Amino acid sequence: MNRRSFLTTAGAGAAATAIAAPAIAQSNPEIRWRCASSFPKSLDTIYGGAETVARRVAEITEGKFQIRVFAAGEIVPGLQVLDAVQTGTVDCGHTASYYYVGKDATFAFDAAIPFGLNARQQMAWMAHGGGMELLREFFKGYNVVNFMAGNTGTQMGGWFRKEIKSVDDLKGLKFRIGGFAGKVVSKLGAVPQQIAGGDIYPSLEKGTIDAAEWIGPYDDEKLGFNKVAKYYYYPGWWEGGLNVSMLVNQQRWDTLPKHYQAALETACSDATLAMLAKYDVENMKALRRLIGAGAVLRPFPREVMQACYQAAFETYAEEAARNEKFRTIYEPWSRFREEEYLWFRVAENSFDNFVYATPTPKK
Repeated sequence: MNRRSFLTTAGAGAAATAIAAPAIAQSNPEIRWRCASSFPKSLDTIYGGAETVARRVAEITEGKFQIRVFAAGEIVPGLQVLDAVQTGTVDCGHTASYYYVGKDATFAFDAAIPFGLNARQQMAWMAHGGGMELLREFFKGYNVVNFMAGNTGTQMGGWFRKEIKSVDDLKGLKFRIGGFAGKVVSKLGAVPQQIAGGDIYPSLEKGTIDAAEWIGPYDDEKLGFNKVAKYYYYPGWWEGGLNVSMLVNQQRWDTLPKHYQAALETACSDATLAMLAKYDVENMKALRRLIGAGAVLRPFPREVMQACYQAAFETYAEEAARNEKFRTIYEPWSRFREEEYLWFRVAENSFDNFVYATPTPKK
């Protein structure tokens, strides 16, 4: 190659590099978002779901896309996250959508429905059973795009000052209970209270409420419920597998570069698995400590469970009759639930029932 040819080629290469560099920079802009959480920082697992999303987004985009997480109350109260995302006060929010059933009961499908789906079934419905498509259409009306960004697994039934021996014991009970379940227990005479996580303890301590549920042993121990209520009931039949969501303002989502959108989706998936796994590890340890400290573990009586089951499906029928948005999701959700239950009865339930009831052989 002669000198002139070399210089021409080298010059062309340098020019291409000069052109390419700004193009790459433009496709990887620095973006800073604010995320409002519905949860206090002290609850490292559920609040930590948003932090997982933020960390993974930053790692995947080499620090170009940064999300700063704010705990409940730092920008908006925990139960106002949806409103803040919808109006663009924040770019995104990490929350449980059933907090907003006062706006529309349909929100509960994005989180948990009484006697509904466990964690795996909820993920299956949303990812491959048509659930996400239905929910995305619903959330459009609120200027929001929703993502799975955590799951707690099946929750506990909560802390009670008095024993629950019959359905009559629910009458007049002031019960902090989340989401659609409040409508169900009110049918049986309880008085549901929607209270953010960080505000539950003082309400229980002062006697403003008689009972409270949150998630499970790990968080309940941190919140100190065992210090002000003695009886710990299970299961939380209203939350077989609570999906925690990342809600994103529609305009903010639409203006994200496609590879940043992919980074956010990937980070939310990571957060879903991480949250469920951590609760499964920590809950048993915490339950042992709580029982050692004097908590009295009790199953809900079968009579109570059956009454709540009946009340739940009566409530669904009533809501579907008057709420077209609810009905649009409830009908395919019900069909999916029946199919999943048939499958889980065959292998999953048979395996679980045997191994959980059979002691490990001694060596």
